[in-house]
Amino acid sequence: MQDRIELAVSTVVFSLRPHPETGELTLWLPLVRRIREPYEGRWALPGGPLAPEENLVESARATLQRTTGLTPRHLEQLYAFGDVDRSHSADAAGHARVVSIVYWALVGEDEDAEAVDGENVEWFPVDEIAEEAEPLAFDHGVILDYALRRLRAKVTYSPIAHAFLPEEFPLAQLRRVYEAVLNRALDPSNFRRQILAQGSVEDTGRRQTGTAHRPPKLYRSAPGRSRYALTIQETDQ
Repeated sequence: MQDRIELAVSTVVFSLRPHPETGELTLWLPLVRRIREPYEGRWALPGGPLAPEENLVESARATLQRTTGLTPRHLEQLYAFGDVDRSHSADAAGHARVVSIVYWALVGEDEDAEAVDGENVEWFPVDEIAEEAEPLAFDHGVILDYALRRLRAKVTYSPIAHAFLPEEFPLAQLRRVYEAVLNRALDPSNFRRQILAQGSVEDTGRRQTGTAHRPPKLYRSAPGRSRYALTIQETDQ
C-alpha cells in the first residue's frame, strides 16, 4: 500500500568533450554511483529528495554544484516522471511513490573546464551508457533516453546548440556541436548555407586568431532569434 508521495529533483547534464579513442567531440554526462539500497552500486542521475526549504531550481542547482562543481547557465525543466512503481523503495511505514521533476543542463565550453570529480561521480560518453553491463538505477535510463531525444529534436528548431559554445565562435565549431549532438557527420557547405540563411547568427566583424591558415570569421548568437527550422543534410563522405 502506498501511503505517501515524495518529490525528488534530478538533472540530466550534457557537456561536449573529445572521445578518448577517436578525439571527436561527443556528448558526455555525469552519473552518481549509489551507496545505499535500492540499487546500491548502480549508476544514477544526479539528484535527490526535494528539501522543504528549496524550490525546484534551487534543488537542481545545489545537487549539481555538490556532485560536479558546476553551476550551468542553461538549466531548463524537462519533464515530470511519476510512474506508480518507479522508486522501488519502502520503509516501516510502507511504500512511497516518488515523483521526480527532471531538469536538463547544457554545459558550455568555459563551464566544463570548472567541472570537478565528486565522490562516486564519473563522466561517461552518452551513447556508450547503454553498453554498460547494468542499466541505470530506477527509471533513469528512460529519463536519459527521453532527454536525448528532446535535445536532438530541439537542436533542429531552436538555437539551443549555442549553449555549448563561447560567446563568439566560427561556424565550423557550431557545426561540430550539431554533429556531436546528432551523432553523425553533416555536409559543411549545406550547413553553412542554412545557418546564414535562417539568421540565427551574426558576423562579429572579427576573425579567429592563432590559426595556421586564413583565420575564419567569428559569429555570435543573433538576438531575438528563438525559433527556426534547420534541415540537416549528412555529409557525402
